[in-house]
Amino acid sequence: MLEKRLKAFLNGGNERSAKARKNIVALVLFKGGHILMGLLLVPLTLRFVGADTYGIWLAISSMVGWLSFFDIGINNGLKNRLTEALAQNDIQLAKKYVSTTYAILTLIFIPLMIIMLVVAPMLDWQRILNVPGASVDGLLASVCIVITYFCINFILSTVNIVMQADQRPADAALRTLVQQLLSIVVIYAMTLMTQGSLLKLCIALCASPIVVVAFFNFSLFTGRYRNIAPSVKDVDFSTAPSLLKLGVQFFIIQIAGVIQFQMTNFLIIHYFGATEVTEYNVASKFFNVPYMFWVTIITPLWAAVTDAVTKGDYDWIRNAVRKYLFLFIFFLSGTVLMLVLSGPFYKLWVGDAVTVPFQVSLWVMIFNLTLMYGSVFVHVLDGAGVLKIQTVACIVSPLVFLGLCFLFIHAGWGVKSILIASVIANFNGWLLAPVQCLFYLKKHN
Repeated sequence: MLEKRLKAFLNGGNERSAKARKNIVALVLFKGGHILMGLLLVPLTLRFVGADTYGIWLAISSMVGWLSFFDIGINNGLKNRLTEALAQNDIQLAKKYVSTTYAILTLIFIPLMIIMLVVAPMLDWQRILNVPGASVDGLLASVCIVITYFCINFILSTVNIVMQADQRPADAALRTLVQQLLSIVVIYAMTLMTQGSLLKLCIALCASPIVVVAFFNFSLFTGRYRNIAPSVKDVDFSTAPSLLKLGVQFFIIQIAGVIQFQMTNFLIIHYFGATEVTEYNVASKFFNVPYMFWVTIITPLWAAVTDAVTKGDYDWIRNAVRKYLFLFIFFLSGTVLMLVLSGPFYKLWVGDAVTVPFQVSLWVMIFNLTLMYGSVFVHVLDGAGVLKIQTVACIVSPLVFLGLCFLFIHAGWGVKSILIASVIANFNGWLLAPVQCLFYLKKHN
């Protein structure tokens, strides 16, 4: 009876709904493993290198993440265009989209990597990161490793976009889980065999993901996606405007995201120190548990909305929004309970290595809840390609974020200054996107 009910739940409704439910179930399982691996990795890494060095790693990786500016939003453009091509069963066009995207990203990120590796030795990284006690040689080498990793990984991770466009986000989550598991194995082995250092940590956390993503590219494009595998002969730059038409708008949105998300660690280490970066990230990883489960559930919505809009099925979109908002109430209750229990959990999780102030936990929780709520409406608008208001908001929001950070920090509010600024600057998610989504669905009633 249980098996029959499970099959009925997974296969009920139309093909789009069934596919979304199957992906959500698989995503919950994979993301659950990913979250567990992430929680295990924090105390393991702290034991390997200590709070200060771990904070430096977090700041370096966040700063290098700013290089995502240069993808000009093409991956998000690919997600929508490839979903449309697959929905219309136009395999040749899909193959051109994939090949052209890989070509453009290679032409952008390989030269960018070379330039950054040439420029990196000319910069005073100790002063930039506010870490006067760090080894110059180890710090520079670590920065170069992270730059190389990020640029190569950004190109190869396009395979995740292909899986999401095919409405198979669970497969992308599996890749992330394997990466995390391999990183834990490598870090644990290194704790047994060698003394911890920033350079060794960077090697461990960068080499493992590259190996995994390279394997997935090879296996998927010689297997399931061989019909749309990237090839030089199928690169067609005439398709680039179609990819970039949405891509440029996504690019502006990404800039806002990079400034608000990737600058947090840098601002904290610059104004408050490496230990405070670790405190913030311990709280962030704790409250990322419900957020990552939410992302798991919401991820199939984007491609499903694109498919529904292509086929004119707006009733499906309305029903999906109602179900997600109802589910958000449960996530809200659970996240507030986590805040109440956060103190004892930190003690059990990381011991005395880090002490997280309650105010930091509170504002990390509030920020994650605003992201979760807003993501329902943002995913609908992204999937439908309705981006004008979001684009304008994302031009303004980084200015709001940086201005409020400056104001609150100089008012003496401490680390929470940056978190409060993040919540306010995310006004598109908790205010504009819900209103715009409501009008969009009414327009297509």
